Amino acid sequence: MINIHNIAVAFGGTYLFSEISFRLNAGDRVGLIGKNGAGKSTLLKILARENEPSEGEIATDKDVAIGFLKQDIEFTQGRTVLEESYEAFEEIRKLELKIDQINHKLAERTDYESESYNQLIENLSEYTARYEILGGYNYKGDTERVLQGLGFNREDFDKKTDTFSGGWRMRIELAKLLLQQNDILLLDEPTNHLDIESIIWLEQFLKTFPGVVIIVSHDKMFLDNVTNRTIEISLGRIYDYNKPYSKYLVLRQEIREQQLATQKNQEKQIQHTEKLIEKFRAKASKAAMAQSLIKKLERIDRIEVDEDDNAVMSIQFPVSIQPGKVVIEGENISKNYGEKKVLSNVDLFVERSSKIAFVGQNGQGKSTLAKIIVNEISHQGKLELGHNVQIGYFAQNQAEYLNGELTVEDTMIEAADEKTRPKVRDMLGAFLFRGEEVDKKVKVLSGGERNRLALCKMLLQPFNVLVMDEPTNHLDIKSKNVLKTALQSFEGTLILVSHDRDFLQGLTNKVYEFKDQKIKEYLGDIDYYLEERKVSDLREVEKRTIEIEENVKSEAKISSYESQKKVKSLNNKLNKVERAISDLEKEIKDIDIELAVNYDETIAQPNFFDTYQEKKKTLEKLMEEWETIQEEMELLESEM
Repeated sequence: MINIHNIAVAFGGTYLFSEISFRLNAGDRVGLIGKNGAGKSTLLKILARENEPSEGEIATDKDVAIGFLKQDIEFTQGRTVLEESYEAFEEIRKLELKIDQINHKLAERTDYESESYNQLIENLSEYTARYEILGGYNYKGDTERVLQGLGFNREDFDKKTDTFSGGWRMRIELAKLLLQQNDILLLDEPTNHLDIESIIWLEQFLKTFPGVVIIVSHDKMFLDNVTNRTIEISLGRIYDYNKPYSKYLVLRQEIREQQLATQKNQEKQIQHTEKLIEKFRAKASKAAMAQSLIKKLERIDRIEVDEDDNAVMSIQFPVSIQPGKVVIEGENISKNYGEKKVLSNVDLFVERSSKIAFVGQNGQGKSTLAKIIVNEISHQGKLELGHNVQIGYFAQNQAEYLNGELTVEDTMIEAADEKTRPKVRDMLGAFLFRGEEVDKKVKVLSGGERNRLALCKMLLQPFNVLVMDEPTNHLDIKSKNVLKTALQSFEGTLILVSHDRDFLQGLTNKVYEFKDQKIKEYLGDIDYYLEERKVSDLREVEKRTIEIEENVKSEAKISSYESQKKVKSLNNKLNKVERAISDLEKEIKDIDIELAVNYDETIAQPNFFDTYQEKKKTLEKLMEEWETIQEEMELLESEM
């Protein structure tokens, strides 16, 4: 389906990667992994034909359609969620417009026997057939199904896209890609803005996708559940194995250990041979043997061990000053967004050095309460911070607040004060921004590099309470592990919003579950919470919620499905009636021509006038039937 041969990318004479070759076939679901800045997003842009490689070539089968989900997207202002999603069906929408125009013309005309009227009927039949082949009668239902799978409610469908956050707009873009008839899907961090139930839905969709899927993700469980192949970019080259992520790591480690063992044995043989050469060189009678051994040594194919990029950032979260025993106290906290109530009369009591996890579905108020704690949004009820409390806050979209036109270093200097400004270079180095990398503009950084910079910038201000909302978005797996280690050694108070069990394990000693506008406290870590809920992981919690919601929605879905079936049946009837009208009009027209040319012979045919009149009556009945079907369809579509 797609063949990549010896491609390379260089910036200013320095290679990001080189001599990369691989082939992708239908059914391949590839996890593209590597450190932030290794070139994953760059490779996706090359595969999407948005960028050209510095060297090498890419060959694809004819008419291959590629869908690309980027980290940064642009939307046309003013469209609703449904209108934006319908942009996935360009040809269907054009046909819809043509069919609508023809139907309006037919309704206004009475020259049923004219050539132009007959041509309109033929065009309508042709467009309708193509419309049906492309799934025109199903696309609206499919769109609603995918949007709901990605977390949208029906009441969201008619809202403008510009009223949604970047994360929700990313979901709309993902919905458009999944609805298109693409052969290859390129997904750059598709789970970053999804809650667990949406991730589960996406996993099921991708597992049954018949084409090629290439996923850049740092969600280990998602990669393990979806992919059947892993390609890692490391130090400018790739490692390609037909295994999902976790199995790939084990296999690559085994191969590396074998290479090390084989290399060790080879080194012993080489050292032994070199000793013999030195020994034989001293004797004239053994000179020929020494030369033979030298040639043998030169012919040895030296065993190389796969390089491993172990460079990781270095983080420490120092506590600024000792706060009072109670750091946060809230009573009857409530929050509405318009008519939607998110939190209702919530009480919160956080003591010094607590380590708390906020868990639950998106939209249940986790990020809302975090924003209330840091005084970012207004609310009802009472919330007070304790004595000497200094809060550090990392928002879910923290990287979006960075100025793309500034350099990495200037971003830090602008946020620093006199005390921290001399430390900027050292801090950037600890976050893997070294040498010329500090002169890069923020807008050219990868998503993970921006997140690293946002973390580094946060450390410029002192704090003793740390509130973090999905801090691992865009971070590569090694960086996530480093962040986790730093948080484990943080001696202050920690509040973490996350759906990543792997990340939360060992980090918190208390869990607040958000559900139905309330929070419920569990006095234990994430494993204790899951044990209490009698599930194996956070996904199981969400699955149970999904099952309940699906039961509630089932009747509505069945009703919608039945309506779609009726519309499809009526369309089939309409097509048959239109074809019959077209055929009958042609027959009547031919008879009229015969009458004009040879009247006497034509009327002399047996039962001529009876047959002629019967055809006209049949045509009238068919026209009435056509109008009745149209009315039924319009009524059904207005109710859907």
